[in-house]
Amino acid sequence: MYKVVIGLEVHCELETKSKNFSSAPNTFTRTPNINVATVDLGLPGILPVVNKEACRKALKTAMALHCENPDEVVFDRKNYFYPDLPKGYQITQVTKPMGRNGYLDVLVNGEKKRILIHQLHLEEDTASLEHNSNFSLIDYNRSGIPLIEIVTEPCIESAEVAVRFLEELRDVFLFCEVSEAKSNYGQMRCDVNISLMKENDKQLGTKVEMKNINAFNSVKAAIEYEIKRQSELLDKGEKIIQETRRIDEDGKTYSMREKVDAVDYKYFIEPNLPKVPLSKKYLDEIRKEIPMLKLERFELYQEKYGLSEYDAGVLSADKKISDYFNEVVENSNDTNLALNFVSTSVLSTLNKLDITIDEFLVKPKSIAELVNRVHDKKISLDHGKKILYQAIKEEKDPIDLIKEQHLEQINDEDKLLEIIKNVMDNNKEQVRQYVEDGNTFVYNFFVGQVMKTTNRQANPNISLELIKQELERRKQNDKK
Repeated sequence: MYKVVIGLEVHCELETKSKNFSSAPNTFTRTPNINVATVDLGLPGILPVVNKEACRKALKTAMALHCENPDEVVFDRKNYFYPDLPKGYQITQVTKPMGRNGYLDVLVNGEKKRILIHQLHLEEDTASLEHNSNFSLIDYNRSGIPLIEIVTEPCIESAEVAVRFLEELRDVFLFCEVSEAKSNYGQMRCDVNISLMKENDKQLGTKVEMKNINAFNSVKAAIEYEIKRQSELLDKGEKIIQETRRIDEDGKTYSMREKVDAVDYKYFIEPNLPKVPLSKKYLDEIRKEIPMLKLERFELYQEKYGLSEYDAGVLSADKKISDYFNEVVENSNDTNLALNFVSTSVLSTLNKLDITIDEFLVKPKSIAELVNRVHDKKISLDHGKKILYQAIKEEKDPIDLIKEQHLEQINDEDKLLEIIKNVMDNNKEQVRQYVEDGNTFVYNFFVGQVMKTTNRQANPNISLELIKQELERRKQNDKK
């Protein structure tokens, strides 16, 4: 058996209006070469300009990953030929990246694992190349898009943990609203570094790199295949070659090129971009924008509200649904009822209508008011949900509907008793069945009649007790 050691280099395009160093729009399109400016084409005499929003979002992500932040923004030039960048080099960060020495906790089969972050730096994305048999095409739309690269320490032990980390990292991007992180658009992709070593070895095995993997299931397949391939080679006494490989559609990896030594990128500080100091006040402002992340919400729902693992998982999976639930809970008197309304009525409506929580017309405070009315026994739970569904159908506020149609539950015993007596006077056969035959099945009949008479506003529990008392009273009077 061998110990598996995995490190990931995750690239994520940031969501900004313009590119990292030019005014060209940062939008996804399948039409080639339309989101391009002179800076992206590396034309003579042009100068890059730093994108403030890209820097802000990179710092925000680094903070969410518990990284140490720099005292200034510094960019470096990677003096290594890039065929997919017109100027022939990449502007990146190495001297003072946006974050260092961070971590992200992930849950794997109920066990919390801490993945260490070596650094997070901001750079520019490259153009897209399309290779044909005797020529290549280049699309500069992607060239210059702000890109953060997150480099983990070699501390991941399995394909399962690697994929879980990527899923949680994507949620960090989404919760912090720094990127849509859509793999099918190439907005999130990663390089996988993997090596095998014997359990008692002190030195890492030979590293094999797999480049630009978009889909998480492809990451899992590539790691599992490499573990098998490398294990078989080591079992035979053969050496692992340090190389770059790619994964194909068949789930196998294939060699692209060997790597004898680490590439010397000849970094130096980018002369065309001045250093920008970062004040404590500015960093504190960004830090305040970081929301509670998915794992924190998951643990809060279990520890504070006592929700099950399933319910906590459902409610914490989507930030906007989680925010909606939080607002309902904050304004209601009953957490369990709030969970009931949100996890069943609200979420089932979203699925049925195929809409997002942003498109759901009933506001959290209205759901909270419904919850409070049920809690205070002004309406029953069943009635409350029927009111909600009616409000959704008619595109009205449920509280307005209650007021318009006088739908609050009747709890007044004198009023209910008067209604019950009238119902019994109009249903003498059922009264006789109880008085003469002792038939208690008429209880449910009278509850149904009272609910029908009051348009389901009567409190069913109070009504049942009053019905029993009134029937017994009539039975005793009949004996006299």
